[in-house]
Amino acid sequence: MTLNPRLIFRWTAFLLAAGYCIRTLIFGGWDAFGGPFRFLTIWALFASFFAFSRMMAIEEGRSENRWDGFVCMTAVINTMVVFLYWRLYFADPTSVTQDGELAAWHLEIYLHLVGPLLQVIDTIFVHRSYRRLGTAFGWLFGVIGVYVLWAELLVQRLNDSPLGSVTSGLPYPFLNNLELPERAIFYATNLATGAVLLLLYAALAFAVRRRFPVPVTP
Repeated sequence: MTLNPRLIFRWTAFLLAAGYCIRTLIFGGWDAFGGPFRFLTIWALFASFFAFSRMMAIEEGRSENRWDGFVCMTAVINTMVVFLYWRLYFADPTSVTQDGELAAWHLEIYLHLVGPLLQVIDTIFVHRSYRRLGTAFGWLFGVIGVYVLWAELLVQRLNDSPLGSVTSGLPYPFLNNLELPERAIFYATNLATGAVLLLLYAALAFAVRRRFPVPVTP
């Protein structure tokens, strides 16, 4: 029996995402409103789980819907999570964690490196996405917009911690030290970064498709 590398890759990616989603639901901490879903990292994790489940359905012939826009958005948001988390952590560990200490090493490596990398690899080299950028931009702006509204209108108002110099309750400690206009600039800057990442991934995916075209099945 010939092993299918694509199937092995996708099963691995799917099972890892599923395992960490289950771990999050059980051990993610529900002592505050929103639980683990206060954090964009967890939104990215569950988006990856859904994206990988759809890729498995395609791989096994159970679906013909490519989900291009959704999987592209998921890859970009995962990349944003990696860049933002480690940039903020190395500048000031307390800006993204309660006590400046990382969680379990395997959890940090998966959520902020391995999981996002698997998602990007799938979209560019396996699924060969980034063909419908309008839909991808729609998903990107929509998900980030909903997350910002969720954090500002619900999470902040219904939580007392983290406590900052300006406000309290926003999921990441450093946000509570920023005035609303400063937070708006932060959100807009990162949305623009996401748009640039989407275009960069689209260019790379186009180059991969041109350099390594999929053989035509007779």
